[in-house]
Amino acid sequence: MEAYPTRTIAYICELFHPPQQPPTEAIQKLHNRYFEDGNPPYSSFAVTPVGPVLSNPIMRPGALSQVAFLADRIQFREELGGLTCEDFGSRVAQIARDAASITNIAAFPGQQVTIRSLINPKQFTNSSLFMRDGLLGFGNAVEAFDTQPHILGLRLVFPATTENPGNSSTLRIENYAQDARSLYLENQASFGMQVTSDGLGQLAPNVISAYEFLVNQAQTFVGAFDQRVEE
Repeated sequence: MEAYPTRTIAYICELFHPPQQPPTEAIQKLHNRYFEDGNPPYSSFAVTPVGPVLSNPIMRPGALSQVAFLADRIQFREELGGLTCEDFGSRVAQIARDAASITNIAAFPGQQVTIRSLINPKQFTNSSLFMRDGLLGFGNAVEAFDTQPHILGLRLVFPATTENPGNSSTLRIENYAQDARSLYLENQASFGMQVTSDGLGQLAPNVISAYEFLVNQAQTFVGAFDQRVEE
C-alpha cells in the first residue's frame, strides 16, 4: 500500500542510568565544545532544578530542542522542529558517548524512544470519523453516551519476545484534537541494556527502528481500515 505522507512532530529519547549527580562543570565544558564546533548545534546552556540543559532558541510555539542531564537519565527532546530521524539518532549516539566519558557511566540499562507523527486518512476528511466508523467500527454506538467523545483512540501493547527479549513497543492511534483532518500516531519503544564499552552502536539504530515501526507497520495497519464506508 502507498505510504502516507508523514509529519513527525516529536522525537524523544531517554537513556536511563544509575542515579548520580550530573557533573555540571564537565557538561558545561562539553557544551562549549559543541558550541565551537557547531555539532551538535546547541546554542544555550542552563543549570535548572532538575539538572544541566543544552537547548536551542524556540522559533515556533510549542517547539522544543534540548537535551537534559537528569539524575537518572539523559533526556533528548526535539518537538515541532526540522530534524530528521537519522539526524536525531546520530545526535543521541554522539552525546551519549561524550556524556558517558565525562560521567563514568558504564552502561545505560534502558533506552526509551518515543516517536509522534501525523498522517491524513485518504478516505475520510475527518480523523474522528475515521476512528469511529473505520478503525474502531463503533458507528452510532457512541450515542449511548450523553456527550460525544472528543478523542477516539486505540492502544496496542507489543511485549518483548524471545528473539528480542529487551525490546517492546506501545502504539497509540487517535484523532488529533488540534486538527480534525489529522490522525495521531505514537510509538513508545523500549530497548534493553546498552554497554558503553561496546561503543553504544545500537542507540541510533534503535531510534530508526522505532520510527520505521510507526511509518511501516502502524501505517499498514491503519491503511487496512482506511476504506470507503458504504452508505
